[in-house]
Amino acid sequence: MQFPLTAFNNVSAANPWTYIIFGLIGFGFGFTLEMSGFGNSRKLAAQFYFTEMTVLKVMFTAIVTAMVLLFGAVSLGILNFNLVWVNETYLASGILGGLIMGVGFIVGGFCPTTSLASASTGKIDGMLFMLGGFVGAFLFGETEKYFDYWYTHAGYFGRVTLDEVFGIPVGAVVMLVVLMALFMFWGAEQLERIVGKKDMSHEPKLRLVGAGLLAAAAIGIVLIGTPSTEAKYDRLSFNRTVEGQQVVFTADEMLSTRQAYIHPGELLATMADDRLIASIIDVRPEADYNLFHIVNSVNIPAADIKSVVPSLLADQTPNKVYVVVSNDETAATQAWKILVAEAVPNVYILEGGVNHWITVFGQDEDGIAPLTSNVDEFLRFAFPSALGNRYQCANPSPLMEWEIEFDPMIQLQLKRDKSGGGCG
Repeated sequence: MQFPLTAFNNVSAANPWTYIIFGLIGFGFGFTLEMSGFGNSRKLAAQFYFTEMTVLKVMFTAIVTAMVLLFGAVSLGILNFNLVWVNETYLASGILGGLIMGVGFIVGGFCPTTSLASASTGKIDGMLFMLGGFVGAFLFGETEKYFDYWYTHAGYFGRVTLDEVFGIPVGAVVMLVVLMALFMFWGAEQLERIVGKKDMSHEPKLRLVGAGLLAAAAIGIVLIGTPSTEAKYDRLSFNRTVEGQQVVFTADEMLSTRQAYIHPGELLATMADDRLIASIIDVRPEADYNLFHIVNSVNIPAADIKSVVPSLLADQTPNKVYVVVSNDETAATQAWKILVAEAVPNVYILEGGVNHWITVFGQDEDGIAPLTSNVDEFLRFAFPSALGNRYQCANPSPLMEWEIEFDPMIQLQLKRDKSGGGCG
């Protein structure tokens, strides 16, 4: 039996008008950069001497505005924050890279992106800085192999956000960052007045209105809070292809129609398919896992499943399929609800759990004997010893998939790609 794959994208077909919108956004972005002085090396460098702080104020305005809008959408349930790509933290290389870029910024008067803005307006210093950036990128590419392990492992913390670091609510982090930004705006103007001898009487009063709106929005986020896992689950929907038709299912409908459950034969086919990465999450107690588990499965007790969501999100790839396994389906179904609510893609449940897997692949294996247990959550087989995945049926031959009839359920979700950001 051939293992079928159906890949789909939730993004609608391209609309020509979107290119006009993109063009207008790009024009507005470039216009703002130029009017703010991001293409002027003297103005950029002046912020390090505290005489001209326009660049800092523009950058922080953009950061806190985007943050408030983003987490406002999260609080209202419009956006799941786990769908937003967060750059992974590499502390050691980040510190060293920041120092190198900072020195280059002071000496050359540009960061990589502002040099592009300057070069696009015909400024020679911007062009030369941009050329230096290309040379630096080439040299890094040629020498990275000598420090690759340090570069990718030293100080690696994965997907980390401030609320996780300090253990405080997201709304509190938003409020603190907004207050910090407002203080820096005030402090920057004081530095301009004292160090730069700038007359601040002509500064627009509208900036005070903007500061008030940011503070009010931050207070609103604190009061509304962020949606719980249960609230995220209730809002979920899945696009599925059923008999050639696109059908939208709620999360509960995915369970009731058995769209989220895959047969042991399909799991075996997934494990054997070199186009896919099968990640098997065994949520059973450690004792059951040690007694018997499917090869290459990872034991994450059901109580800990939410704690591994950040690492799963950071490690996801478009062709990775997560299969949650328990003795039957009960614990695996609860884990599935948490994972899909937290936006982990391509998650399925092993139909009938380990008990069904052994029934299909290990019924005739010597030493494994069926038990007459009426409790579904328990293993319904006796084992001579705790051999884990060293039983034959824990790692059956991939050829067995051709002998098993099953209805394929896996349909890959094509998630958004990782995107970078920041000055570089």
